[in-house]
Amino acid sequence: MDLLEAYRRSLAEFVDRVDQIGPGQWSAETPCPGWDVRTLVNHVVGEDRWSVPLLAGRTIDEVGDRFEGDQLGDDPVTTTREAAAQAEIAVTHPGTIDRTVHLSAGETPAAEYVSQLLAEHLIHGWDLAVAIGADPRFDPDAVHVCARWFAGRVDDYRRDKLVRDEARVPADADEQDHLLAAFGRDPDWAPGE
Repeated sequence: MDLLEAYRRSLAEFVDRVDQIGPGQWSAETPCPGWDVRTLVNHVVGEDRWSVPLLAGRTIDEVGDRFEGDQLGDDPVTTTREAAAQAEIAVTHPGTIDRTVHLSAGETPAAEYVSQLLAEHLIHGWDLAVAIGADPRFDPDAVHVCARWFAGRVDDYRRDKLVRDEARVPADADEQDHLLAAFGRDPDWAPGE
């Protein structure tokens, strides 16, 4: 599976989990310390919204602060769907993957940025799924693409404190559990822990 298809699947699966959020679950805790479900979804929607101008060649300064604060409004599910649809168009537009993106870390190949977005949807999709009791298993091919990419980045992410310390999983755990652990997630996490 190529990166763009993996990204599409991760995006679709994240939106699918948002569609499953019950009315009383927006304030439920997630594996992200200090984040409830609404905060987590707002974060991912913000990332999706950022991706559109950044992939079009805008700089962070040009985008400004328009994606700060509440992005979800009164209809978070519809807002999530709309942000995801716009992000998918931006990512999959012909030639986008070959561009350079202006990130806070500097000039970055678009393929690297899309890999980061893939991880964002998979890892936070899992966070959301376990928080609301939805299916926490994601497309294994998308997980594989992400795991292959992250294996070459995990040391940088740890050094820069972008992920928590690796969680322990059995050696025979599947690829998704190893990926979650590399991002500092306990694959056995449950609310109240």
